[in-house]
Amino acid sequence: MLTGEFTEEYEIFVFQQGMEAVGHTVHVVCPDKKAGEKIQTSLHDFEGHQTYIERFGHFADINKTFSEVDPAQYDAVYCAGGRGPEYIRTDKRVQALVRHFHETKKPIFTICHGVQILVAVDGVVRGKKVAALGACEPEVRLAGGTYIDVGPTEAYVDGTMVSAKGWTGLAAFMRECLKVLGTEIRHGETLRAAA
Repeated sequence: MLTGEFTEEYEIFVFQQGMEAVGHTVHVVCPDKKAGEKIQTSLHDFEGHQTYIERFGHFADINKTFSEVDPAQYDAVYCAGGRGPEYIRTDKRVQALVRHFHETKKPIFTICHGVQILVAVDGVVRGKKVAALGACEPEVRLAGGTYIDVGPTEAYVDGTMVSAKGWTGLAAFMRECLKVLGTEIRHGETLRAAA
């Protein structure tokens, strides 16, 4: 999971905990941060203004030292949204990591502003249909992709790329990520709806 300071809190915690609940390992990394360090997250919401507001979120734990990440050892990369992508996308090491997943055709997951990381690497979104926060539409188009305006609780899949508009789409987004990863969840016959 690629993160930076002020990455969206829900897009870190919900994704990480959901993936770990079904048995996946998620390494939360941030350029120049070591395992055991923390980053400040943010909470974004729409409250009637022309754009979203930003508040401090909780601190998130970095559980893998960025400089020790070998992309060849991972099945997928996830670009969490919020404000973090705005600055980590300029880091050449982040770009090289994303390029690895693109060139090896491994799954790439992006939500909200996470697409800013992808458009910073030539060719990653070219020819792809990608959902993201509406403010990122021009960047997706200029990078050769097609912006898909999904509903706030929906996700979009184009091959092994899964994308969504923002944190309100995390349930659909994670469901599609799990399908792309080949993760099967089976419910027993006694499953009943939760109230």
